[in-house]
Amino acid sequence: MKVGCIGLGDIAVKAYLPVLTTQPGVEVHLHTRTPATLTRVADSLHIPAERRHTDLSDLLAQDLDAAFVHAPTAAHPEIVGLLLEAGVATFVDKPIAYELADSERLVRLAEERDISLAVGFNRRYAPGYAQCADHPRELILMQKNRVGLPEQPRKMILDDFIHVVDTLRFLVPGPVDDVTVRARVEGGLLHHVVLVLAGEGFTALGVMNRLSGSNEEVLEVSGQDTKRQVVNLAEVIDHKGQPTVRRRGDWVPVSRQRGIEQAVLAFLDAVRAGKVLSARDALATHELCERVLRAVQERPA
Repeated sequence: MKVGCIGLGDIAVKAYLPVLTTQPGVEVHLHTRTPATLTRVADSLHIPAERRHTDLSDLLAQDLDAAFVHAPTAAHPEIVGLLLEAGVATFVDKPIAYELADSERLVRLAEERDISLAVGFNRRYAPGYAQCADHPRELILMQKNRVGLPEQPRKMILDDFIHVVDTLRFLVPGPVDDVTVRARVEGGLLHHVVLVLAGEGFTALGVMNRLSGSNEEVLEVSGQDTKRQVVNLAEVIDHKGQPTVRRRGDWVPVSRQRGIEQAVLAFLDAVRAGKVLSARDALATHELCERVLRAVQERPA
C-alpha cells in the first residue's frame, strides 16, 4: 500500500509518522515544499530518495492508495481537492477547512467520487475518552485550556475548540435540542468560549479559556451518582465513594494514549478492505463550530 504524508510539521513527525512507518506493507511517501525539512525528516526515518517529494504533482503521480494531510489548514481545500479528484482515500487533520463552504464542498466531492474522506478527530479513539461512552452521562464537562493565548475567533474555534465540540457531540447520549454559547472577546481576540448542549436527560458543557494560567485538558462524565474524570488524556479517575486512579502505562506511546494510532489504523484498515469512509458526521461538527463562531461574532461589543 502506497501512502503519502503531506506536510511534515510537529504533528506529522511526532504522532503520525511513527505509526505509519512501522506498519507492514505500507510504503510511505513524504511531501513538503521545504527541501531542508524533507531531507531532515526523511533521513531520520530512512526514507529512500525516490519516496521524497517537494512537488505535489510528483507525489500524485505515484499512484497512491491513501494520503494523510498535515499541511497548514489554509492549504487543505486545494490539497484535499486534488487528492479526491485523483481518487486517493484521504485522512485530513481537523479542521477540513477554515470556511464551512469549503468543508461542505470537499465532503460532497468525496461522496460524488465515492472516495474515503476521514477527519483527524483522534479523541474519539483515545482510550480514556472512548471508555467514557460506556459511563452514565447525565452531565458532561470538558475543559481545554491554555496559558496566555487569546486568538482570532475563527482560528481558535476551528483549530482548537473544535476538539471540544466534537468530543461533546461524540459523548452526548441523545439528540441535542438546545445550544447556548457564551464568550469573551477583547480587541478582536477570543479569550474564552463556553458551549452548552442540552437534550432529554443530559447537559454537556464545553469550555476553553486561553487565559487560564494552565495548559490542561479535563473531561468529566457523571450520572447515576458516579463520575469518571480523564486528565490530559492520560489519567482516568473513577469516583464512586473512594476514587480509583488508572494512569497511562510507562510504555504506552503518546500516539496510542491520544487515539492517533487507533485512528490511523482504522483508516488504513478501511482502505485495505475497500470500505468508503464518510466525513458527513465530521461535517456536522464543523457546522456546529460555525454556529459557535456566529454567536461569538454577533455578541454585543
